[in-house]
This record gives sequence, C-alpha cells and structure tokens, in this order.
Amino acid sequence: MSDGRPVPGSVYFYQPSKVFPVVFAALFVVSGAWHIWQCIRYKAFKITGLHPFCCLLFVVGFALRAYGAYNISNVTVYLVSTICIYCAPPILELANYHVLGRILYYVPYFAPLHPGRTLTTFGAISCVVEVLNALGVSLLANPNVRSQSAQDLGHGLTKAALITQIIVISVFIGLAGVFHYRCRKANINSSKVQTPLLTLYLSTIFIMIRTVYRTVEHFGVSRVPVKPGPDFDPMSLSPMVRYEWYFATFEAGLMLSNTFLWNGLHPRLFLPEDYHIYLAQDGITELQGPGWEGEQSWLMTFIDPCGLTVLLSGKSKRGKKERPFWEKNGFENGRVPLVNMGSGVNV
Repeated sequence: MSDGRPVPGSVYFYQPSKVFPVVFAALFVVSGAWHIWQCIRYKAFKITGLHPFCCLLFVVGFALRAYGAYNISNVTVYLVSTICIYCAPPILELANYHVLGRILYYVPYFAPLHPGRTLTTFGAISCVVEVLNALGVSLLANPNVRSQSAQDLGHGLTKAALITQIIVISVFIGLAGVFHYRCRKANINSSKVQTPLLTLYLSTIFIMIRTVYRTVEHFGVSRVPVKPGPDFDPMSLSPMVRYEWYFATFEAGLMLSNTFLWNGLHPRLFLPEDYHIYLAQDGITELQGPGWEGEQSWLMTFIDPCGLTVLLSGKSKRGKKERPFWEKNGFENGRVPLVNMGSGVNV
C-alpha cells in the first residue's frame, strides 16, 4: 500500500500496481468481446458500435500501464497509456447520445429535440472535447515538456475539456429528464422506454462522477510549477494525485461498470432495430411511420436541434396545416381506434 510519498524516477508519482491494470485490461477484453457479439447478434453496430472501440482503448491503456509498472520512468508508455484512458470516456458519452436519439425516435411526440441531431449536435461538441483532451494530456503527461508556457497551455486545454464535458453532460441529463417527465405525465410506462432511460441515467452518472473526479484532480495538479523550488512540498498535493486507489475507483472502476452495464441492459433488448417503428400514444401499440421529418433544413437542425427558430418564427417546412405523422394515427387523443392497427402497421 502506497504511503502517498513520491517514488524517485516515477512518472506516475507513486509506484503503480502491477496487478490491477492487468485485471482491468482482461475485464475490458471480456466486455469488448461481448459488445462485438451483441452488435452482430442484434445488428446494433450503429447504436452501440462505439463500445467495443472504447474497450479497445481501455485495453491498450491498461496493458501499457501494466508494462509501465515495471518501467516507471518510461515516458512514452506513460504518455500513450494516459491518452488512451483519458480519451475513452467522452466516446462512451457519445454512445449515450446515440441511445437517447434512438429512444426519441421510438417516442417522437415527446422528443425535446430532433432525434437525429442528438448525436450530431452533441457529437460535434464531443469531438471538440476529444481534441482538447488529447492536446492537453499530451502536453501535461510528457515530462520532457519543460516550458512553463507549454504546461500552462496543457492545463488550460485540459481544464476547458473537463469543464465543457461537465456542462454538456448536465444539458444532456436535462433534456433526457424533460423527455422522461413528459412520458410519465402521459402514462407512457412501457419497459421499452423506461429501462433504456434508467440505464442511460446510470451510465451518465458514472461518466459525470468520473469527470468531476478528473476535474478536481487536475485543478490540484495545475498548481504545481514546471520546476518546483526547494520549498515545494509534494506531500501538499491532493491525495487524488498521490494515491492510485482514487484512479482505480473513479476512473477504472466506474468506466468498467459502465461498459458492463450496457452489456447487461443492451438497448436493442428493448428498442426495435427499425427507427421507423414507434410507440403509439396508448403506450402499448407499436406502429410504423415514415420516420422523423424535420421542420428545418439539416444545417438548421444541426445549429438549432430543439427547433427554437421554428417556434419563434412560426414558419414550418411542412406548412401550417400539415400535422406530424403521430398526430394522425388514431391514438393522438389517447384513445385506441376501433380497429387495432397492430405492431408494425404503416401509418
């Protein structure tokens, strides 16, 4: 057990465990293989194809960390391992955006934004976060970068990435909460909607806790000068930096729990493969519609995914008299038609 004191020559600050990264690399291999099988079995590469990729990043990251435990002064191994482990969670967050978009396609009449833009809009922001993450970590994790200005730039980029990620996750949870509230108010209590939503909440909470941990950790590290003077006491650093168990719990443990969570509660166990299939307003019947037809151009829905410009201007691409398909399916007033339209009937 580490006493929290720096180990001479260690780029990790402490002597990293030789066992825990091997265990986590093996577990991520299991989860990744399971995800690949599920993608093939459920034809779900589009909705969960990012999960095996993230597992691969974690496997590489932890495998290199295991190697680095025997080579604690190897900068290259430390650098590549840190970048892989640091960049995977935002991609898992991107996978969550796709799941929410798929749920919104299934209950389109309560969607707070265009389902197709859930991935593109939030995904574009995630790409920015990924770039900031990679640049910031590459500057900070490399002990050979001794320039104070380069270190300050690295700290600034990483802080911007972490804070942006927290804000985006908060907005994402808020949108999912609005949608969930509308469903519960209308008594849409189908497990096909509720289970993926609750899984999404738990997954997002895992990622949020991990991001908050990384933010607190980083703000503590950012106070350390590039060339510490004789008065600098390394024991004054945050315990999050000096003890490996924080990393093992709030990074490795939470992200492993997240990937196995989606293995056990895979969205395709609840949601149909065809996004044209949607749930009628009675909360039971499944119908087949033409798919979501936006009221704005693709560019405008990317810029304004919630359709605020249409709401404020009163102008619609469909025209004022044409109603969306879910308002003319016979269930729009909460009543069941005299003729049961059944599952998969074109409306």
